[in-house]
Amino acid sequence: MDFVINSYSLVLFISSLIVYGLSSYILFKVDDALRWIAFTMMSFSFWGFFYGMELTSQTMEQMLIWSKVQYLGLVFAPACWLVFTLKYAGIDDGKGKFIQNSIFILPIVTYILVLSNSWHHLHYKNTWVIQDGPFPILGIEKGPWYLVQIAYAYAYYAIGTYVLWKNFKSANLHFKTLTKILIIAGFLPLFVNILYQLAWFKPFEGLDFTPYAFLFTYSLLGIAIIRFNFLNIWPIARDKILEVMSRGVLVFDHRNILVDFNKAARDYFTEPEYIVLGQSAEKVFTNSPHLLDLVNRKENEKFQNKIRVKDFEKTYELESVKLLNSQSLITGTLIFIDDITHDVLTQETLQQQAQELKQLNELKDKYFSIISHDLKGPVFGVKELIYLTTTGIISEKEFLEMLPEVSKNMEHVAILLENLLAWTSSQLRGEYIQIQRLDLNRIIQNQKSLLDRIAKDKNIEIVLQTQKEITINGDRNMMDLIFRNLISNAIKFSNPNSKVEISCMLDQDLIQIKIKDYGVGIPEENLIKLNNGVSFSTRGQSNESGTGLGMLMVKEYIQKNNGSLQIFSKQGEGSEFIVSFPLAKDED
Repeated sequence: MDFVINSYSLVLFISSLIVYGLSSYILFKVDDALRWIAFTMMSFSFWGFFYGMELTSQTMEQMLIWSKVQYLGLVFAPACWLVFTLKYAGIDDGKGKFIQNSIFILPIVTYILVLSNSWHHLHYKNTWVIQDGPFPILGIEKGPWYLVQIAYAYAYYAIGTYVLWKNFKSANLHFKTLTKILIIAGFLPLFVNILYQLAWFKPFEGLDFTPYAFLFTYSLLGIAIIRFNFLNIWPIARDKILEVMSRGVLVFDHRNILVDFNKAARDYFTEPEYIVLGQSAEKVFTNSPHLLDLVNRKENEKFQNKIRVKDFEKTYELESVKLLNSQSLITGTLIFIDDITHDVLTQETLQQQAQELKQLNELKDKYFSIISHDLKGPVFGVKELIYLTTTGIISEKEFLEMLPEVSKNMEHVAILLENLLAWTSSQLRGEYIQIQRLDLNRIIQNQKSLLDRIAKDKNIEIVLQTQKEITINGDRNMMDLIFRNLISNAIKFSNPNSKVEISCMLDQDLIQIKIKDYGVGIPEENLIKLNNGVSFSTRGQSNESGTGLGMLMVKEYIQKNNGSLQIFSKQGEGSEFIVSFPLAKDED
C-alpha cells in the first residue's frame, strides 16, 4: 500500500491520539454510568484516526478499506453519546438494558450495510477518486441508507442534548458549567457537519471537516473533565441524595467558595439570601462566625449550637469534614447541619424521667420505712399498753397517767397517715382536684384549733391575724393539708415558750399568708432541698418525728391550686413561709 502523509492527515493522527489518551484516562477514573463519555471520545478518535489513513491513501481500494474501518467509530459515536446522557441524567431506570440495546440497533445495521455496500449500494450509490485537490480524496454519491444514518445520528445528538439541557438547566454551578461544555462539544461539530452536508463549507471537494471539529471539541472536553474533575459524581444521584437528606449540606471548594448546598441547609439560617452559589464563605456566613470558623479550620470539627427560631429554641449539630486528595491536600470542605432539637428534648425528658423515677424509688423506700418504724412503733405501743392494762400488769391510774402521751403520739400518727395517703393517691392514680370557692379564714382557723393542744404542750402561742373576708378558688382537702402541715412544722421546730405568727395580707389580686416561727431555722442545704422539691426529714425541738413527705405534699398542692410558696429562714432565728393564692373573682 502506498501512503502519503499530508498536513490534513497529520492533524487527524495527532488529535485522535490525544483524544484517545484522554478518553482512556477518563475510562479508568469513573464508574459505569460515566464511562460512556469515554466511549464516545474513543469512537470519535477511532473515526478521526482512520479518516486520516483514508486521506493518506492513493487508490480507490485503499480508501474504501479505511472508510469501512473508520465507520466503526462514526456509526457508534452518536449511540455512545445518547447512552451517556441518559445515564448521566439518571433516567436510565429499570428498563435501561432494553433502551441501551435498542439504541445500538441502527448503528449495527448501518455498519453491516457499510461492510456489504458493494452488494446493494444502499449506503454509497457510487464512489470515485477526486484528483483535482491537493491530494486524492474519496468521492461519494449518497445512497438511501446514508440519509438514514445522518437522520438517526442527528436525532441521537439532539435527544442527548435536550436531556442534558432539561435536567441541568437548574443545576448548581458545578454541573451547569459541565452541561454547557458537553452541549457545546456536541453541537459545534454537528453545525460543521450540517454545513458539509449542505455543501456550504467545502474547502476541497470531498474533504469532510466534521472529524476535525469533533476531535477539537472533545480534546477540550477531555482536558476540562480531568483538570476540573467534572465527572467525579453522578449528578442526578447526587442531587437526589442531597435533597432527601434531612441534614443541611454546604460544599466549599479549596478557595472557600460555595459550590453546592441543599434546601435543608437554607432552613438553618435566619437570612438565607446569603446562601448563593459562587459566594465566599465570609459572605455566606456573615451572621454565623462559628460556621466560618469551621470552614477555616484545618481539621474536622463537630459541636452543638442553639438558635432561636420564631420564639422556639432549636439545637443544631454542626460538623465540618475536610475533603482531601491523594496527596492529603485539602480540596474542599463539607459543612453538615443537623437539627437535633427532638433528640435533645427526648434525651432531656429521659433524664428527667430517670431522675423522677429515682426520686419515686427513694420515696417508696421511705414510705416502707415510715410504715415499719414511725407507724409501727406508736401503734404497737398502744397495743402493748392495752395488753398490760387488761392483764392487770399496770393499774388504771398508771394507764390514765400515760394517756396524754399516747394521745399526742396518736395525733402525730394521724397527721402522718393523712400525708401518706395523700402522697400515695397522687403518685398511683393522679390527684383529683375539686375546685370550689373557699373561705380561707375558716380553713386557717380550723387548722389552728386542731393544733392548739400540741402547741400548748410546748407552751407555744399561735397568734392569728386575718382579714375580714378572704375567698379563693381551691380544693378543700388540699388546703387543709397545706396549712395543717405548715402550722404543725412551725410548732415542731419552735423552741418551748415561743410563738408562731400567722398573718394574711392582700397584694392586688393575691392573698399572702405568712406563717412565721422563732425556732431553730433551716440549714442552707435543707433550704435548697425544700426549694427543689427534694424529700428529707428532721426531728423537732422536742424530738418529734418527721417523714419529709409533708413539705413535699405542701409544695405540690400549692402549685396545683395555682399558688406559690416562698421560704425564708436563718439558723437560730426561725423561718417564714409565705403562701400566695389568687383571690376569687366576684360572680356576675
